[in-house]
Amino acid sequence: MGRVSQAQAQENRQRVVATASRMFREKGTAVSVADLMKAAGLTRGGFHKQFVSKVDLVDEAIAHAFEDPAAHSPAGREEPAGDHEAARRTLIEQYLSVWHRDHAGEGCPVSGFAADLGREPDQAARSQHVYINGVRNRAARLATGDDDGMAQLCTMVGALALARATRGNPISEELLQAARTALTKSGSGQCEPQHRAD
Repeated sequence: MGRVSQAQAQENRQRVVATASRMFREKGTAVSVADLMKAAGLTRGGFHKQFVSKVDLVDEAIAHAFEDPAAHSPAGREEPAGDHEAARRTLIEQYLSVWHRDHAGEGCPVSGFAADLGREPDQAARSQHVYINGVRNRAARLATGDDDGMAQLCTMVGALALARATRGNPISEELLQAARTALTKSGSGQCEPQHRAD
């Protein structure tokens, strides 16, 4: 078999990064290189032609996840333009939805990578800058008045993690609903509890 062209090699690399970004959010960074390359439709040997190490791939996968527009709007729905409060509510409803709970691989990298970065200090040190910027950007999308959005983001990420851990039990959806209600009732006081976003 002939050599892969430079364009094909770049396309393969992008496919591996995108696949890793999805798989790492869904299953954690402990996914094997063999399983990852198989999912990308490539051979394991191709990995070492593209990446110095798996740690380098994790760095790129995290950066890719934060750059992916689909990860900004779980469930693929657009946020209303021009109306910050409407966009904030839409983000909360989408984030705390059954769809987002069940599709970690396509969801928010803040929740998707939190556990792995917390468990792997060496990886966290390398990826922390991108991750911290991502956290700050997500929180800013929730900010209202003198609220910087950090506590709201913490509530959302925590509720999503708990809902994923209890999936299959009614408490899972109760957790999502409780967080949605708490977050949409805050602020102006005009918010009503939101319906289940699934």
